[in-house]
Amino acid sequence: MTGVRTALVIGGGVAGPVAAMALRRAGIEPTVYEAYESTADGIGGTLTVAPNGLDALGILGADEAVRAIGLPMVHTVMADGHGKRIGEFPSLPDLPPSRAMWRSELYRALHDDAVAQGIRIEYGKRLIGVEDTPTGITARFADGSTANGDVLIGADGVRSTVRTLIDPAAPAPDNVPLLNFGAAADIAVPAEPDATYFVFGRRAFLGYWVQPDGRTAWFGNLPHDKPMTSAQAREVPAAEWLRRLREVYADDVPGRDLLEHTSADELFVLGSMEIMPKLPHWHRGRMVLVGDSAHAPSASSGQGASLAAESAVQLARCLRDLPDVPSAFAAYERLRRPRVEKVAARAAKTNNSKALGPVAITLMRLMMPVAMKTFLTPEKTLGPEQRYRIDWDEVVTA
Repeated sequence: MTGVRTALVIGGGVAGPVAAMALRRAGIEPTVYEAYESTADGIGGTLTVAPNGLDALGILGADEAVRAIGLPMVHTVMADGHGKRIGEFPSLPDLPPSRAMWRSELYRALHDDAVAQGIRIEYGKRLIGVEDTPTGITARFADGSTANGDVLIGADGVRSTVRTLIDPAAPAPDNVPLLNFGAAADIAVPAEPDATYFVFGRRAFLGYWVQPDGRTAWFGNLPHDKPMTSAQAREVPAAEWLRRLREVYADDVPGRDLLEHTSADELFVLGSMEIMPKLPHWHRGRMVLVGDSAHAPSASSGQGASLAAESAVQLARCLRDLPDVPSAFAAYERLRRPRVEKVAARAAKTNNSKALGPVAITLMRLMMPVAMKTFLTPEKTLGPEQRYRIDWDEVVTA
């Protein structure tokens, strides 16, 4: 055991509460510090939690709450803008299906589970600096307050403050030349209730699934070379974005109908998609990164939340089993870096496929039946990521 008894967890999104629950199970008392004044209710688009993520959350007793809010997606259907099927990926038959949900619902479920486990979450605590010593670490917040702990966990997302404190020269997230949008349309388009649909339209990609309430959750990626933060994107009125999106999807099925039944006040404008490049340093002294602050693989992976949960559990195991903080952090990085970088590389390829032109989409439609019988089988594409399991009781060694 490292001798770590207390942890400061910076960030109250997805990775923060999960890291806190994992640390608590490892015998370490965490406190979560969130920069915003309240929880992220109603913020963010859609996401999925994969079987490997559900398994990691199950170690912490948090999987049932996530299953309750998520819709089981048994298969994925790919189609072109004419509505013609290109291919279909069933989920792996011996694994639970991925769960599709709104990001704000996941925030709330994890927050509530953490609070129910007795974890303290403080709001309005924006980290501005640290004092890292051989015996402990002090966090300084913008409101003038401080907090002391044995370690500090950076779970503060792709624009992590902790990452820059660990390494001032750390790379920023790379821009993916796709703008991200989402909403719930007031229409139920023809669809199977347990399927996610990926449509490679004439001018842009669109994904969707039908909700039990009769509405359709959708997310769209609009090609856009110039980086645009979410704040910059929101400077453009939502009604203007909706007008542009309706033009882009005007000739696509069912994009046209989904956009026509989407209101501007429900449109999520999320800016450019981002992906974290390989970081030179995941930790320094008593600080370490977890989740998107270390390894955001872009939304196209379908694995961001699941990888964050895995990393939180593995970090807690390392702090539980190894004799000192440096060896625990080194073991954690060794366990996680190869896996998350492989997922990020796969996500980058998926991002490229979302900007295919008409000729490439036609070729995809012709080649897909052969590909799905050879190198694109569900086991080969999904198995390495979704079959990953963590043995909580296994002792981590250096």
